[in-house]
Amino acid sequence: MTVSAATTSLEVRIKQRAHELGFDPVGVTRLGPAATHDAFVRWLARGYAGEMSYLPRGAEKRRDTTLPFPGVRSAVVVALNYGGKQPAGSVARYARGDDYHNVMLARLEEMHRWLEAECGRSIKGKAYVDTGPILERDLAQRAGLGWIGKNTMLINPTRGSFFFLGALLVDLELDADAPFEADRCGSCTRCLDACPTGAFVAPHVMDARRCISYLTIEHRSEIAAELQPLMGELIYGCDICQDVCPWNHKFATEAGDPALTPRPENVDPDPSDLVELTDEEFRVRFAGSPIKRAKRQGMARNAAIAIANRGDPDTGTRIAKAPADD
Repeated sequence: MTVSAATTSLEVRIKQRAHELGFDPVGVTRLGPAATHDAFVRWLARGYAGEMSYLPRGAEKRRDTTLPFPGVRSAVVVALNYGGKQPAGSVARYARGDDYHNVMLARLEEMHRWLEAECGRSIKGKAYVDTGPILERDLAQRAGLGWIGKNTMLINPTRGSFFFLGALLVDLELDADAPFEADRCGSCTRCLDACPTGAFVAPHVMDARRCISYLTIEHRSEIAAELQPLMGELIYGCDICQDVCPWNHKFATEAGDPALTPRPENVDPDPSDLVELTDEEFRVRFAGSPIKRAKRQGMARNAAIAIANRGDPDTGTRIAKAPADD
């Protein structure tokens, strides 16, 4: 028997619609001061953001989730699984399919339109997916989606951590879900111990300047010589601290969303092919992919390091084929 909309709360209907759009889990929270903002400011002050200059620029707005888009009062916080059961490769699992920003934003905007139709009025709101001045994990924890683990990832007790986060901020007064208060990492330190570059200076604290994901994606200049051998053959991102997490061993699943299906050529590409790409070849190959974030020069740099770490006898010859402006 189907429960009618008249007897079902708006919050329940929102979650039902979010599930229909492929999101899971989903939570609702009220907006306001971010509990982790002070820790974020201290993290910035220690220089752990490296070259990510956009983080301190937006630090003040991250203080309170009502600030990025004035007038909003509540958030629908969603997660989208991208699959933690895929084989390991030189490209992190999240980046092997279509660009998640585009995928999630389109669906959150569709949910916004649905919500306006459901309420019969225009609703002021905005969707955010990893691009606005919001502490997403803080917001997700407040919405009951999980806790922030020692590896700084949000971990859900029945999903693990292989998922994206997004939020639709709206001017509605929605009933909030209970925040996720427990920290279920316990005494486990597998993620901290497994990091090849020693990026974790303490539980819950990462120095991005030593993180392989940061180095291969956000870092634009030369990578420190002492870190290069520790990167192995990883050329875009890193899943190691998630791979070793017991919550992922137990609960990680395959990526069920067609938009996030890995492109075969983006799972474990030959770095020798990537080091030779021109700008145009790079744009064509990675069109619609999150990998374009690294830019062609960054990918060529990463590929050159992977070739050297592979111990290929033709290393010098292969790296010498890189475009002259590198």
